[in-house]
Amino acid sequence: MTRSEPMDRLQEQGWKPRQLGGFMGLAGPLWTRREGAGWVYGLFAEDRHLNPAGVVHGGALGTLIDHVLSTVAWEACDRTPCVTVQLDTHFLAEVRAGQFALARASVTARTGSLVFMEGSVQVEDRPVLVARAILKPLRPAPAR
Repeated sequence: MTRSEPMDRLQEQGWKPRQLGGFMGLAGPLWTRREGAGWVYGLFAEDRHLNPAGVVHGGALGTLIDHVLSTVAWEACDRTPCVTVQLDTHFLAEVRAGQFALARASVTARTGSLVFMEGSVQVEDRPVLVARAILKPLRPAPAR
């Protein structure tokens, strides 16, 4: 199987690769697909995502879920950038090269200044990570 075959299959299933700047651009690529009124996100695990034990590095999965949580919070806050105040992750199972990790997140509560979230990552129907987070919408930068 060539490297592009799994990518071609993902695109046939409606997934789109997102070329992002910053750290997620280095950690990805991130894949997205519409799911009802929202989105589901994915990471196709490659050798570069692995740790010395031969499974996807927890930091790669942590980056994925943090990005997804903040993206969902951003949308819920009328596209106001949000930063992570607290992120609790629980790793439940390993992810291996060649597997496609799906990530979802939702808002569980919101106050005037904080957004409470939960999220998960799964491979096929197997949960591999669950997370809870608190995010804070940023105030607009002062005009210069």
